[in-house]
Amino acid sequence: MEKILVTGALGQLGRAVVKEYGDSAEFVRTDMMEADGVKKLDISDMDALNEAFDAEGPDVVINCAAFTNVDGCEKDEDAAFIANAIGPRNLAIASEKYGAKLIHISTDYVFNGNATKPLIETDTPDPVSAYGRTKLAGEEFVKTFAERFFILRTAWLYGEGHNFVKTMLKLSETHDEVSVVCDQLGTPTSAAELARMIHFLEPTENYGIFHATCEGDTNWADFTDLIYQKKGIHTKVNHVTSEQYKAMNPASADRPHYSILEDRMIKLTSDFRMKEWEDALDDYLKSF
Repeated sequence: MEKILVTGALGQLGRAVVKEYGDSAEFVRTDMMEADGVKKLDISDMDALNEAFDAEGPDVVINCAAFTNVDGCEKDEDAAFIANAIGPRNLAIASEKYGAKLIHISTDYVFNGNATKPLIETDTPDPVSAYGRTKLAGEEFVKTFAERFFILRTAWLYGEGHNFVKTMLKLSETHDEVSVVCDQLGTPTSAAELARMIHFLEPTENYGIFHATCEGDTNWADFTDLIYQKKGIHTKVNHVTSEQYKAMNPASADRPHYSILEDRMIKLTSDFRMKEWEDALDDYLKSF
């Protein structure tokens, strides 16, 4: 049975990965804080990482750890760089040293958000935010220091933990109406679906960069409308522009207007397909 080291194991994707594999792999779950069954590991600390690899000898590393607070990244880009670039760099070095495959999760934020058609893996990154810049640096480090790697770019992720779906449901409990941006396009992607793609790719040698989002696209306001419709909630959704939202929340960082990724590489190299985003949302909402 292969041994898989998961970083960011307490996050949405880390939890989904362990659930997806079930008993088919031995997991070493790690995170920045120790919890029941989860070991503390700071991936920005090379010495600590080498000690962990020495002790555990993983066959595969799945890096779900990241500084994902977009506004927080703008306020402290150095901290974001340590988490999103130095951490993946260290994992790539250690994975190569110990002969482990590395699966690294990246983001649509590596692009500038100005596209007019779905972005493919060979499109040129051009990040405009601290989050995007640091995540792109992480990608570059992985490509530089590891030979056997998968980089999966995803977007609009939700799962077990804090996420947009739960935020909107929580707001509906105390608000008769909510204002949600309607001019940012992307694809809601469930952590369960992303974990399924990881599980599919991991045993293969189909290395490289992959886009990994559910099929289809929408905007945040329509996404909210559908969440409320499916849960029988009558809170009104006010569709507002990014400019209007920024006026109401001036401290928020700019978000990409266009985040639709095409899963071109996985489609051209296999028969694997992510679910339609509406179907994945149905599956998720059944859980609570």
